[in-house]
Amino acid sequence: MSKFTIVNLVFELRIVSLVFPKHGLGIGLLCPLTICIIMKKFTAFALGYLLTLACVFAQENPFYDNARFDVDESLAPFYHGVASGDPTSTSVMIWTRVSTDSLQAHVEWQVATDTSMTDIVASGTTVTDGESDFTVKVDVTGLSPYTTYYYEFRSHGNFSLRGRTKTAPDGDVDALRFGVVSCSNFAHGYFHVYDKLVDRNDIDAIIHLGDYLYEYGNGEYGDVRELEPTNEIITLSDYRMRHSYYKLDEKLRRLHQQYAIIATWDDHESANDAWFGGAENHESDEGDWFERKSNAIQSYHEWMPFRTPDVTDQERIYRKLEYGNMMDLFMLDTRLVGREEQDGANNTDADRTLLGQNQKDWLKNGLQGSTAKWQVVGQQVMMAPLEIFGSGLNADQWDGYRAERDELWNWVINENVPNMVVLTGDIHTSWANDLPMSGYDEDTGANSAGVEFVVTSVTSPGLDFLPGAENLVLPFNDHMKWANLNNRGYYILDLNETRAQADWYFVGSVTDESTSDSHANSWYTNDGSRHLQGANGPATPNPNIFTAYAPDAPRPFDPVSTHDLNELAFIGLHPNPATDQIYLQFFNHDNLNLTLSIYDVAGRKVMGEDLGLRAAGLQKKTIDIDELNEGIYFVILQTEKGSYRKTMVKTP
Repeated sequence: MSKFTIVNLVFELRIVSLVFPKHGLGIGLLCPLTICIIMKKFTAFALGYLLTLACVFAQENPFYDNARFDVDESLAPFYHGVASGDPTSTSVMIWTRVSTDSLQAHVEWQVATDTSMTDIVASGTTVTDGESDFTVKVDVTGLSPYTTYYYEFRSHGNFSLRGRTKTAPDGDVDALRFGVVSCSNFAHGYFHVYDKLVDRNDIDAIIHLGDYLYEYGNGEYGDVRELEPTNEIITLSDYRMRHSYYKLDEKLRRLHQQYAIIATWDDHESANDAWFGGAENHESDEGDWFERKSNAIQSYHEWMPFRTPDVTDQERIYRKLEYGNMMDLFMLDTRLVGREEQDGANNTDADRTLLGQNQKDWLKNGLQGSTAKWQVVGQQVMMAPLEIFGSGLNADQWDGYRAERDELWNWVINENVPNMVVLTGDIHTSWANDLPMSGYDEDTGANSAGVEFVVTSVTSPGLDFLPGAENLVLPFNDHMKWANLNNRGYYILDLNETRAQADWYFVGSVTDESTSDSHANSWYTNDGSRHLQGANGPATPNPNIFTAYAPDAPRPFDPVSTHDLNELAFIGLHPNPATDQIYLQFFNHDNLNLTLSIYDVAGRKVMGEDLGLRAAGLQKKTIDIDELNEGIYFVILQTEKGSYRKTMVKTP
């Protein structure tokens, strides 16, 4: 379709309800939309509005699936499972969380080469407490390159699930494969994408490009599944509980159990459209932004299995991972550490920055010094231009920071960085892009700085209500080779000595409890070409990549354990220590009559409440404790069969 042709595109948009995520503003639309494109009289704003609906509006269902997901009581006290991440050729991070009634928990860990945990190659003990929300992170060293390992934890007489992980190669390797995902909003549906990636069993690790969780409260952005806490998350306790709630999801727990994950945050791990000094979804009555950002960052450090790149700088998440001679992976932060506020009116200003100077210098030095075949950049927002007649449609992307993008691309060419492959999430849609510089030729790919593979979302909505919407965009962006704006899914990044290829796979409805996946499209770039070509089909994995899964259940628990696996699980008490309010998180397997009591260290009952009959499922209870004196207390949930206790520290 020519840019200079009069095109009449008529759509019947039957959108019953669109809900603005922050304010819950209902907008009913039932109207024909006629878009007339007459040379440059086309309004870029109108199309930009449609394209960004995916990130601003949610198509809401009229009811929640009110059935809360089950907590697997056989996993006690490791209800949240296990995880691993950030593998090197000799080390990997392993993670778990202990739900305990003690002020401290002693945790043993071990790593083996077999699922039976008989060939132990590393082991140790550690201690966790409320300062880290009873999470456990261990950097296991002394491992062998490109080797599959199994690991587990033990505390309170019980074993955790066994996890499977894999170290990175050192030196030559024939091929690498990664599952790439982003934007997993619990409220919008089921994490089928994670299940499908586990079922494949043909990748080395998972790369998560951000929006691992979302900050909104119930009904603000998605209403397929309920959230805990039900409010928008702002405090440290809020963020911790939302992480906890996500990791109780069986599909996410299974993904973490079977694959190492390499993750970075986007905006929703803190708040929508975040930048260094604020966010679109942070208002003055929600407190200080920097305190909220600190809460989000602390909880992410606690609950995600990544290796902190600088222990003196908790805000830094950008880091490099080496996969032998095949890939150097640069994981960026285009959100919190250096970004200036979004401003479409000034997107060409030379001084505007998305990365910040320190991160930009670090990236340039890393790219310049890379001797790997592929320089892969994992980041959040679309790098390629997304324009209508030269007008950018989304100032939150690199289009809002054009001078810095031009600087980076020119530097890549001048320094002869041969194979920059950019991995992008954020936009809930799929794209295969060249990175066009001045004089770009769409036929030959000349003057492309590299290529970009954009992954769609796990659950968050795209333009599902507007099939074929990509046909409005592609004619104005000849560097964009393919796009899909309607489907949820993932892609497989397959690297070898001659080419880098992305194979997109889409799942069916994320609002149904089960679904299938299917191959959608494949694009690749050859070594040194810096531009994309269409592939005939998905890449074939090396048969040696398949290894045994970690078992579905923990090893048998110790008979001296006091956990009752048939009644109630007291999962969390947040915050601890606490000053004025605490939040209890617990799961009852059946309908139970519950009583809440709080005792001081002298055994005196200082608070009590009859909670009545609680339906089976995951529960949250808020308790005001501002009238309690400073000291140590025992919070007890009493059933007809017994009691379940957690220790709490009350501070001034």
